[in-house]
Amino acid sequence: MKYLHAMIRVKDLDQALDFFCNKLGLKETRRHDHPEGRYTLVFLSELDENSPEIELTHNWDQDSAYTSGRNFGHLAFEVDNIYETCANLQAKGVIINRPPRDGRMAFIRSPDLISIELLQKGKSLEIAEPWKSMSNTGEW
Repeated sequence: MKYLHAMIRVKDLDQALDFFCNKLGLKETRRHDHPEGRYTLVFLSELDENSPEIELTHNWDQDSAYTSGRNFGHLAFEVDNIYETCANLQAKGVIINRPPRDGRMAFIRSPDLISIELLQKGKSLEIAEPWKSMSNTGEW
């Protein structure tokens, strides 16, 4: 068995693509528009053929926000440097909901309130400011 993808319903496809592609650095691998069903599927990954994907499902007629993604759980990404990753995301306007106070783990949320866990590759980094003193913001 091979893990293929996780599906997330998104209200605003452009906003979701900005978050996952421009801010997190994923790439669109394929897209399928289904006018008969009035929805679009967009698949994102690191462009490595062995990488799992995220499937964004955009229902064209969805007017209201989906219920909180908290019941979904979260997506997790390994990063080379948790502090640099969080600083880069902050510079792009992303709220760090759970800062990497431990040098290992942080949480952010997508525009559709999907929790994203960022995990330090290998051993935890040495605990450092400003992360050490930063409080949680909102839900994660």
